[in-house]
Amino acid sequence: MSAIASSLQDDSRLHFELLTLPRLDMLLAVENAAYSHPWTRGNFIDALYAGYQIQLLMHEDTLIGYFVAMPGVEEVHLLNITVAPAYQQQGWAKVLLDSLALWSRGKNALWLWLEVRKSNQRAQHVYAQYGFQSVGQRKRYYPAENGEREDAIVMSIKL
Repeated sequence: MSAIASSLQDDSRLHFELLTLPRLDMLLAVENAAYSHPWTRGNFIDALYAGYQIQLLMHEDTLIGYFVAMPGVEEVHLLNITVAPAYQQQGWAKVLLDSLALWSRGKNALWLWLEVRKSNQRAQHVYAQYGFQSVGQRKRYYPAENGEREDAIVMSIKL
């Protein structure tokens, strides 16, 4: 973890909060900067109204990262986890995953599930370091360039 991330983690101004509509534009700016095929405003609003857990990791009024998770029966499905580009590769994904695991345990979940782009080796490495195992593949799951589709790796971890 970088010195910046380490000093921020010790900062009392670092906190989690639930997504609210006034924070949505800030989240969308990060989403659009982080992905070639970002979620839309409608995707996030649908997730909010569906009651999915959307936690923001904030330092004062700066968005460091967030996750969107859908609870199920004895499991939670991670739908989106994002670290703002300026804060990537500093250990924040682990902080977000720790918060997700804690929340999931509070919902009596036994498993966490996720999909990750087959081409996203960096994210796969983060998940594997956290303890996720590759358990399958979804063909043509993600949109890709030129109207193509990309396979997803399905990963899970027992809580």
